[in-house]
Amino acid sequence: MSGCGSSGGEPAAKKQAPPVGSQEIDAHPLSDLRQGGTLKVPIQQWISQYNFNTPDGQDGDAQELTEDVEPVLFRTDARGEAHTDPDYLVSAAVTSDSPQVVTYELNPHAKWSDGKPLSWLDFQAQWRALNGTDSAYEADDTSGYDQISDVSQGADAHQVRITFKQPYADWQRLFVPLFPAAAYSTPDQFNKGWLEHVPISAGAFKIARYDKTGQTITLVPDPNWWGARPKLDALIYRVLDESAMTDAFLNKETDEAPAELPEDYRRLAKDPDAAIRTGSRWDEVHITLNGGRGPLKDVRVRNAVEAAVNRQAITDAYGADIPYRISELGNHFFMPNQKGYQDNSGIYGKYDPERAKKLLDQAGWQDNGAGKPRTKDGKPLELGYVLSSGGNQSQVDQAQLVQQMLGQVGIKVDIQKVPMNDYFNQYVDLGNFDLASFRNVDLLYLSMAYSVFRQPQGRNLFQNFGSVGSPQIDALLTQAGRTTDRNKAISLYNQADAQVWRLGHSIELYQRPQIAAVRKGLANYGAFGLQNITDYTRVGWLK
Repeated sequence: MSGCGSSGGEPAAKKQAPPVGSQEIDAHPLSDLRQGGTLKVPIQQWISQYNFNTPDGQDGDAQELTEDVEPVLFRTDARGEAHTDPDYLVSAAVTSDSPQVVTYELNPHAKWSDGKPLSWLDFQAQWRALNGTDSAYEADDTSGYDQISDVSQGADAHQVRITFKQPYADWQRLFVPLFPAAAYSTPDQFNKGWLEHVPISAGAFKIARYDKTGQTITLVPDPNWWGARPKLDALIYRVLDESAMTDAFLNKETDEAPAELPEDYRRLAKDPDAAIRTGSRWDEVHITLNGGRGPLKDVRVRNAVEAAVNRQAITDAYGADIPYRISELGNHFFMPNQKGYQDNSGIYGKYDPERAKKLLDQAGWQDNGAGKPRTKDGKPLELGYVLSSGGNQSQVDQAQLVQQMLGQVGIKVDIQKVPMNDYFNQYVDLGNFDLASFRNVDLLYLSMAYSVFRQPQGRNLFQNFGSVGSPQIDALLTQAGRTTDRNKAISLYNQADAQVWRLGHSIELYQRPQIAAVRKGLANYGAFGLQNITDYTRVGWLK
């Protein structure tokens, strides 16, 4: 998850967005790359939790760094199709249907940084931490793992057998990445053992330095790596305000910068040292409504907010200066260029300020006239819209548009800027907001969305940070996850989506296009489409 925004500007020539399956990475064989060199990549905040199976670890940058150094058993290609990674797996397949059994054959050369080989014990520890039976593990998503009945050793030390209670269609998304049992077997290890550092790794790269003062994290090739030797000498992640990323690229302080935002695209496209690369990513921008507190506890108020927000106006403002056509997004589970997409928003996605006013009347909020907030029991109808101080002008523009729209129906919106490194950890992750906008990205397996919409359990919000859910949605998503017939699963997800709109969980805005500025001469890197992992063993500088 990361920041989003919108911006106005002069119209640009429009093209269709890249179709699913497209990517631009300047693909080259390894023989074209020189040995050595450093790649400098920006990230949005300092990583405080590297176990991204916890709510505090759900930042997208944390996930990327962890996957750089831990075993990613399956890698998806540009079309989102999963393939085993031979550095970790010889094979993985469903070997029985009743019950469903998946058998993994591990690469015997694969070892953790503490010298232990990957084994069934790592799978067992991760299952126990994430199956939801022990609340001491602060797991953000138990879906899939809660369908497993047993994890055991197979025919030998390199074989793992996973037995499921019910059929589970997205089994390839589980244990990705695989975490080491030696640092994952107790609640304390799970919750606190990955704070500020990675204790054990098993990748082509390892983290060599955490410089919190300089806000950089340096990765170098692991000399104990058993696979192909990386071309790069170092990969340096640097924490930057999103608003500073374009300048950092233009000043040659980084080698990549996001160019999806209009103000960034205009500047980066003119740089003679920049290659603009485009692809189609699962990437949605939305506004989360917090139904766990304040006026938004009332579904009528949430529905009023939905009706008062002109989604098309926000989408048009964002897309004014980028080269692709942007349309409203009408689905929480599918992107417009994906099979299964249908617009389920109905009346809940329609801009209708008069309906918003009627809903607020029904909820008991008294209209006090134009320009004044409504009141109830002597209290004004006031919502906070939380923004990261490290965001860009486009994010501010979007918040101000929402502020104006809600103000027209009597809802006062206070825009609250909070420190960049606190935005998720102290606000979004804890449900400490009324309105917040961020992105959900790379939900390549449909069941990955379950934790975003499931009902919270006590203080565990999973990823449903606004605490809006229902038993009906949970049941539909659980059934969909067990359905191996793709068309039937699609129907169930669309039924759930209609309920998500009705409850006012979040306001979908648009699919954000994938546009990246990359330093010329950098190969096998850029806009990856639906590819889930960057293979840094293949990234490097051309000779």
